[in-house]
Parts: sequence; C-alpha cells; structure tokens
Amino acid sequence: MRRLTIFLVLLAMAAAAHAQSDAQPVVAEGVVPDQATKSLILGELRELYGSERVVDRIQVESIPTPPNWGKYVAGMLTPGLKRVHNGKLEVDGQSVRISGEVANEAQRQQVASELSLASNSTYTVTNGLGMGDGQEVLDATLGDRIIEFESGSARLTDVGRAILDEMAGKMRGMGDARVQVIGHTDNVGQRQANIALSQARAEAVRAYLVGKGIARENLSVLGKGPDEPVADNATADGRARNRRIQFRVL
Repeated sequence: MRRLTIFLVLLAMAAAAHAQSDAQPVVAEGVVPDQATKSLILGELRELYGSERVVDRIQVESIPTPPNWGKYVAGMLTPGLKRVHNGKLEVDGQSVRISGEVANEAQRQQVASELSLASNSTYTVTNGLGMGDGQEVLDATLGDRIIEFESGSARLTDVGRAILDEMAGKMRGMGDARVQVIGHTDNVGQRQANIALSQARAEAVRAYLVGKGIARENLSVLGKGPDEPVADNATADGRARNRRIQFRVL
C-alpha cells in the first residue's frame, strides 16, 4: 500500500516561525488510486486552509485501497487539524499517524479522537502529537511590535487592536491556558500615576481579548508602571520600547 502524506504546516522549529504560521504552505503528497480521490482530498484541504496555501504533489496510480478509503481520508481533514503546528498527517492504508505540536493535552486527545471518528474501527490512529510552548507562540506573535495606545490613555489605537486580533487567534488555539497581561510604562511623570495607567492599559487589553472570544477567567492583569524597563528611558526610542504590554503564560 502506498502512503498519502499531508504536511499540515511546514514550519521550522524556531520560535520566529510560529508568528507566520497562518501563511505557511500545506503540502499534500503521495499516491491515491484515482483522480476522483485526489480531487476530493484537495478540495477538503483547500476548503480548510485556503486554495493559495495548498501545494499539490499527489500522484494518481492504480493501487489497491480499502473500501471508501478516499471518503475516510477526506473526512479526517477537519478544522481540528488547524490546531496542529509543524504537523504531518500520514495515511498508509488503514494506518493513520498524526504528529506535530498542539497547545495542551486536551487538544492532543481531541485531534486524535476526531481522526478516529472520521474513519471506522478497522483504522488504527497513532497519536504522535506533542505539546508546544505556549509562551513561545505568544512571544513570537508579538515579536518586536508594541501594542499602541492613544497618548496618556488606555484607548487602543488601530495598530494596537490589529496586533491583539492576532494574539486572540493564537490564544484560542491554546485552549484553557491562563495568561497574565502585564502593562509597563516609561519613567516620565509620577510613579503611582504610571502604575495606574499601566494597570488600566492591561485591563483594556483583557477587555478587548474577551470581546474576541477569550475566556475572562483565563486572563489576569497586572500594572507594573516604570519598574521593569527593557530600554534606556533617557532616549525617546527607549521610552517608546518601555511603554509596552507583556503576555505571560502562567
């Protein structure tokens, strides 16, 4: 039996790669028994990931397959697979193996369960999924960017909201992970006023993320004001870098 392999997301293991995971190719390669099966599988992949991301390396050859094999393989291509990073789905006859990284144990079990439910009792699913580092994912998503607010206030700018839209997408993929939102300021002005501003900004970020579907109970906030600078407050660039929001997985 020839194997069909779907590389769900081809990513380097480096943290920086995770920030761009939504744009990475999804490669389908291997051998299927007929053109109809190929079209069915590619159609499901394109529906799931978008046509522009799917790379077709599937060959059609006259090979034996179990009854309804193409239907079962297509049925395995569910939205749950989008939780998998650096992933690979291998189907060799009635042997199925999923590998890659997910955010937590609940997702690890759920993805494998969905694969089993999509086939029948004669198929064997091997769960090779591991749990990735949620902190690494959030750090890479934020990168060197600053979540911006209007000057002297806790009102998010359009740029700040756009970054939080990306963060919310990553957090939804982390299941019930608890995240602390920490606000920081520069050292201009009174310390207590800066602490209050950093707290208000952290709370504004939490409120925005809750509005994007993140459970409030999974988000805590903390305002640290000017107490933990990452750059020199003597320069305008340094002060801008110190006015930041930090995300910490608890």
